[in-house]
Amino acid sequence: MFEKWKNRRATTPSGAPEYLIAGLGNPGPKYEYTRHNAGFLCIDLLAQQLGAKIDRIKFKSIVADVAIEGRRCLLMKPQTFMNNSGEAVRDAANFYKIPPEHVIILFDDISLPPGKLRIRRKGSDGGHNGIKSIIYLLNSDQFPRVKLGVGAKPHPDYDLADWVLSPFQKDELPRMKEAMEKACEAVRLIVQDDMDHAMNLYNS
Repeated sequence: MFEKWKNRRATTPSGAPEYLIAGLGNPGPKYEYTRHNAGFLCIDLLAQQLGAKIDRIKFKSIVADVAIEGRRCLLMKPQTFMNNSGEAVRDAANFYKIPPEHVIILFDDISLPPGKLRIRRKGSDGGHNGIKSIIYLLNSDQFPRVKLGVGAKPHPDYDLADWVLSPFQKDELPRMKEAMEKACEAVRLIVQDDMDHAMNLYNS
């Protein structure tokens, strides 16, 4: 779906990860390029930029240790299916004692058009079941999130599950690629404690 990026690998710092960066989605080939998997796709792109492979199984997820701006981070794609994403996020955050403020979640948002981003320090689940699970199991909504617009249902009677599990249209792909590039840069800024800059740059 996306062409190869030039690797930007850096030596991973020693010690426990300071940040947990999770993209939400559903495992399995049939879901790979669906709207609900925007978070997975974004994590794949970020890993590719960093020259990392997300191929280690841990915390009910596939994960990779990476360095982002000198900070050790754990990239994560929960394999629990979307509605139970919180199980994986909670297990990793508890194990490494990562506070919610250092748990960055990337996920799809049907309230935004394809290609638009919205970055938030904290907030409600907004009706997103993956975020609902994370808030419940972390017992906190104080985690930053990067929302990737995937577009609203074509008409009110369209089944929501069918919509979010539908693939992106060909004309949407360039906009989604650009949004994911920006989301990856936003993650870098958040890891550098520069949330305000990320929000100013990329919020739609």
